[in-house]
Amino acid sequence: MSSSDKTLAPSQVETRSVDFVPHSERFGKSRDLGNVWFVGNVNLVAMATGVVALSLGGNLIWTVIAVVLGSLFGTFFMAFHSAQGPQLGLPQLVQSRAQFGYIGAALTVWIFALVNYITYNTSDAILSGAAMNEIFKIPSEVGFFIAAAIATVIAIYGYSQIHFINRILFWPSIITLGVMTVGVVLRGSFPEGAFDLGNFQLAPFMTAFVIVAGFQLGWAPYVSDYSRYLPATEGVRSTFKATYIASALSGIWVFGLGAFASSPDGELSPVAAYKAVGDSIFAGFGTLLLVVLLAGLLVVMSVNAYGGSLTLISMADSIKRVNPTKKARLIALLIMGLTVWGIAQFVGEDRFNSFYGNALVFLAYLFTPWTAVNLVDYFFVRKGVYVIGEIFKKDGIYGRWGWRGNTAYLVGFASMIPFFVTTPYTGPIAKSLGSVDYSLFVGLPVSAIVYLILARGLDLKKEAAMAAAEGNLTKH
Repeated sequence: MSSSDKTLAPSQVETRSVDFVPHSERFGKSRDLGNVWFVGNVNLVAMATGVVALSLGGNLIWTVIAVVLGSLFGTFFMAFHSAQGPQLGLPQLVQSRAQFGYIGAALTVWIFALVNYITYNTSDAILSGAAMNEIFKIPSEVGFFIAAAIATVIAIYGYSQIHFINRILFWPSIITLGVMTVGVVLRGSFPEGAFDLGNFQLAPFMTAFVIVAGFQLGWAPYVSDYSRYLPATEGVRSTFKATYIASALSGIWVFGLGAFASSPDGELSPVAAYKAVGDSIFAGFGTLLLVVLLAGLLVVMSVNAYGGSLTLISMADSIKRVNPTKKARLIALLIMGLTVWGIAQFVGEDRFNSFYGNALVFLAYLFTPWTAVNLVDYFFVRKGVYVIGEIFKKDGIYGRWGWRGNTAYLVGFASMIPFFVTTPYTGPIAKSLGSVDYSLFVGLPVSAIVYLILARGLDLKKEAAMAAAEGNLTKH
């Protein structure tokens, strides 16, 4: 039986967490990723990204153009991270030890990743509670607990359960988006100048671009967690293509619909805006629409909770050896849930747009240098050749502190600060340029170039020889 014929049944609780997936346990095809990353964007929070983008001050047509370009740009990097999964059989952030060190990754990259998971699940919690209140007339706080419980159960079962549910939701998601597209067209009533191409404002356009690109980049720290069980024979090209096409297209569709849904009345909350679109088709359909979008949100909450639990275990393992069992994942999931609940209660639905918009911008800033270092190391420096066993050793060849990766990250991040455009802070260069955010276009090349220069001192021949000798672990 070939590895692609094997499977981990959806009803079977995943026993692995942050450890290497042996080739004897690999299964599936790269095309399976299409379900995960298409459905991953079909939910209330992803659609709210378009709402937030439109709220920045640009008109509808230029906001939609920013959405398209931002999604294509951010997903490009996210999909290359996905392509690492079948080749390495590792969670994404564990592989970061090769660039940032055993402890260095835990105290830099993984903390940012944990912030990423908590931020997204806080946003998920707020809108899941609001949707349950709208649909079932139960208090938002109770609705969140119900949503969190469902998401936690899915996350406990793990990899195959998440793939299985996304496969079920694929066609209902497409139908929902299609019907909603008809709804925004039939409703019409767009503001004056909504489609005026002559009314271009660079500042809100670039901020919308950064927000959407940041959303897609937000998947990068855990995108290969959902491709790491694929056989290594699933190549980089096919894995990249399956991830990129699904996530970029669904992102454009969903973000664009969010902008269209909120355009007649910018005062509507995301949940109210989507319900209004559904009800414009026929009375009561708005509630059905919310049910489908809520189902998608529950799956995304499980994805975030699953990734967050792996990150918590990885951080703890960097300090003291942790047995990577399902019990460890359960404990980590409970910690994640309680943390998210507390933050969600503090933020509330009224402040959702402000919280979510700022979070997306800051997360884009945090992960831009990391994505540059990680991808440059994988594709241009080590070219996919890693000594897997050494990644799990505190005093292995990758060291406790990967000074090259950390230096490149810090230099890249520092180069972005003068270009930041946020509510609490706008950088001096950005101010001189009319508050236009060019930070991503600065941080990516600076981090990449600095790392390429510093990586010249690596003994790649020694690493390649060790990787070849490690055949019993990595052969396929």
